[in-house]
Amino acid sequence: MANKTQTNPAVKKYVKTGIIAAIVIVVAALGIWGISAMRGGGVTTEEALETVTTDAANAADLRIAVIRMDAIQTDAAVLKDLTAQRQKYEEQLRDELESRQKELEQEKTEIEKSQDVLSRDALQRRIVDYQNRVTELQRDLTERAQSVEVAFQKALNDVQNEHLNPIIEGIIAKKNLSLVIDGRFTRLGANAENLDITNEVISALDKKVSKIKMDTPQGF
Repeated sequence: MANKTQTNPAVKKYVKTGIIAAIVIVVAALGIWGISAMRGGGVTTEEALETVTTDAANAADLRIAVIRMDAIQTDAAVLKDLTAQRQKYEEQLRDELESRQKELEQEKTEIEKSQDVLSRDALQRRIVDYQNRVTELQRDLTERAQSVEVAFQKALNDVQNEHLNPIIEGIIAKKNLSLVIDGRFTRLGANAENLDITNEVISALDKKVSKIKMDTPQGF
């Protein structure tokens, strides 16, 4: 977590494509800016750095903490509950898919058996109808799976904005912290006592909220 309002990784996980797109846009914009800068101005690096002060944070004044967002996602009661709700809808979709696939397989077998009985036009109509039903099944299940993800993401955002962020901000204020970072890739030494505040965040979050109901996804 780079700051006190770091986005929950459970949310990141599902907006990765959007983030990549944003990065591409920013890189493209920087590329255009770089070309424009080379064409004009003529300011040297030294002249440009005149606007930069010599001030910097003093390590002695910094109070830093680490939060492992992956642990919050897997251990916090409310997030485990949300994950279970999503899995329930996904299992329902899988069961329905298996059931409807069996129906379509049976119909396919019947079509194959009727090849010598039906006229060519009648057989073609039945094949087209079968293909349309397969396409409709794919579209229906895809749309409903997407609606499950939308409902899950909305619930995650609600947890983050209404509960997790205020708790993190409260801990920052209570501990007078200067910086909170995402510790998923951080390696802590033996002398890093009180640096990792993940368990405190989870404990406070569990006390504040343990369950939140997802909106019913469309199609359920």
